[in-house]
Amino acid sequence: MIPNEILWLTIGFIGQGFFTLRFLIQWRESERQKRSVIPIAFWYLSIAGALTLLVYATYRLDPVFMIGQVTGLFIYSRNLYLIKKSDSN
Repeated sequence: MIPNEILWLTIGFIGQGFFTLRFLIQWRESERQKRSVIPIAFWYLSIAGALTLLVYATYRLDPVFMIGQVTGLFIYSRNLYLIKKSDSN
């Protein structure tokens, strides 16, 4: 495999890792509290995963993947905005 391809596969797997980690954190916190909870780390990991995968999708020139990640970035950022807004009230 070409070293450049290994780099891009690594970037793609890192992005997927962020998405996996966010669900593990959400699951752990929900189990700890004995109710469904979405911790703020979930949204930050979502943004990290989406940004990383957007870079990967752009390299791959995959417009379907790019649109999905951009849409996700908007939603994750909006959720963080709403959380911070409600915390300041």
